[in-house]
Amino acid sequence: MEKEICVNQQKCKSQSKVIDFPDEDLKLKGTTSYNCNTSKDSFTTKSNLATQKRANSREKYYHCDICGKLFSRKDDVAIHKRIHTGEKPYHCEICGKSFSVNSTLTKHKHIHTGEKPYNCEICGKSFSVNSTLTKHKHIHTGEKPYHCDICGYSCSEKGSLTQHVQIHTGVKSHHCDICNKSFAQRGNLTKHKVVHTGEKPYRCNICGKSFSSNLSVHKRVHTGEKPYHCDVCDKSFAQSNDLTKHKRIHTGERPYQCDICGKSFSGCSQLNIHKRVHTGWKPYRCDICGKSFSQGSYLILHKRVHTGEKPYCCTICGKSFSYESSFTSHQRIHTGQKPYNCDICDKSFSRNDYLTNHKRIHTGEKPYHCDICGKSFSLYCHLRIHKRVHTGEKPYHCDICGKSFPQTCGLTTHKRIHTGEKPYQCDICNKSFTVNSTLTKHKRIHTGIKPYHCDICGKSFSENGTLTKHNRVHTGEKPYHCGICGKAYLEKYSLVKHKCNPTKG
Repeated sequence: MEKEICVNQQKCKSQSKVIDFPDEDLKLKGTTSYNCNTSKDSFTTKSNLATQKRANSREKYYHCDICGKLFSRKDDVAIHKRIHTGEKPYHCEICGKSFSVNSTLTKHKHIHTGEKPYNCEICGKSFSVNSTLTKHKHIHTGEKPYHCDICGYSCSEKGSLTQHVQIHTGVKSHHCDICNKSFAQRGNLTKHKVVHTGEKPYRCNICGKSFSSNLSVHKRVHTGEKPYHCDVCDKSFAQSNDLTKHKRIHTGERPYQCDICGKSFSGCSQLNIHKRVHTGWKPYRCDICGKSFSQGSYLILHKRVHTGEKPYCCTICGKSFSYESSFTSHQRIHTGQKPYNCDICDKSFSRNDYLTNHKRIHTGEKPYHCDICGKSFSLYCHLRIHKRVHTGEKPYHCDICGKSFPQTCGLTTHKRIHTGEKPYQCDICNKSFTVNSTLTKHKRIHTGIKPYHCDICGKSFSENGTLTKHNRVHTGEKPYHCGICGKAYLEKYSLVKHKCNPTKG
């Protein structure tokens, strides 16, 4: 059989009969070496040499009778068939996990024993698997032997290239048999299945926390190790995928594109979250109130509403906050910092969302519409509050007198009637007010500012409500009607003063 192979290929001579003794030790032990002229490799058995010849000639003699895949060794077919049968004959006696290949079980046992027999001769770092050491060495050499023939992207690992190519192809060949969710990588499917099983077999021996995977990554929280370094800005990361994402800040690369609206993202997870804008999918549900969220981080923040947790505390005034963004914004009250500037009127704001809302004054944009009466609003919170006009909802209650309010600010202002608190003081005449808006209006007495102008006659007013009333002079509108006689008035107080006597003619 071997002679036929060598004749057909005309690259190997009948090496099964050539016996070399490379050194005296082999001669003394009586060990023979079988050498292949094509690959220049040496083998201690004829069968290993025959296998190498098949690999060199690219001839494969054994095939899977299920999928037709070809193999150069018979035992490789047996191992391969376990993919189809699901057979996993090798079991870990520590955690009970099963494997289809004995070598994989051996690698797995290193997790329990902590054994790391493969050492990097450059930095001394140890690894439990030889292939991981090979990948690690690329960090030192900078070698990126795998190239994408579509966009030219290079990477140090074959698996990373396979993963990258799926960005272009969109193929997700690994499917969850429980929820039918699809994944581009088998490893991600394996991680996903833990969502259904709840299995967390890997336990940290420092803090006791358990994980479904990536225990080694978690341990870097304790050690502070950040082995992945950006060659542009020298920033370091604990995980290689975080470094990959970070580098896109420098390159501007956004390889993940939404097939619905065309928007591009630097990370796959960002694209998946974005797509929920289109689908409306909110997979994260609060087990207390049932409210759903599109992101897990939103659910974590929401739960603080129920728990009352406020982990962010101001060291200046002692006020606590549930959200880091609220805490950051609050600190600007003390510092006076207003980093967000309007490019139209140069007004500054302490928060970016305040600037976004402010700009709608200039543009007139009112993107939030009431589906009951059609009224539009520039802010979503105003729409939400407005809807309570239709529903009659008043969720905020005074614990002193029991009065209810549709807005929390209304309750806060109301409570000052009971406490007598007037926190807003005029810096000109020292007069105090319970509401900031009243102070703002009051100051116009001193400044003479009248920012509200009638676009018909040009008359100016210090308050918007006064302008609204004035406009009715031009329009003739009388929105306040007597329910008995039907008489109409421009202003509400005129209706209140009206004394209807239906007996008079």
